[in-house]
Amino acid sequence: MRVDKFLWSVRYYKTRSLATTACKQGKVKIKGENVKPSKEIYPTDVITVRKNPIDYQIEVLDFPPSRVGAKLVGLYINDITPKEAFEKMELLKYSKDYYRKKGSGRPTKKDRRDIDDWFDEPEKPEKEKD
Repeated sequence: MRVDKFLWSVRYYKTRSLATTACKQGKVKIKGENVKPSKEIYPTDVITVRKNPIDYQIEVLDFPPSRVGAKLVGLYINDITPKEAFEKMELLKYSKDYYRKKGSGRPTKKDRRDIDDWFDEPEKPEKEKD
């Protein structure tokens, strides 16, 4: 089965064209090498898919006849992504100095002053002359 069709059928990409584009951009690898969308895959192959800042590692168990429901995906793949990858994602979210929720709009004047205060270095006291 083609790698782009497989990734679409196990719901890693919403459309097959998105899966094809990801392969062309080098976001899909098998054995550490970039693959073309038409690359044939076989059971026991390990596919590395880069989505967001996470490298998902998927072991192919079997081929679905067509796109499958979310509950049936586990019959065809084994997700062997290390837990550290997901922990790094969580740490990255909280490591930002100033975190605003998505969709909360532009910073208010108070938010802007708080940000400026956060980044301003405290003034060093001048040496007194005797």
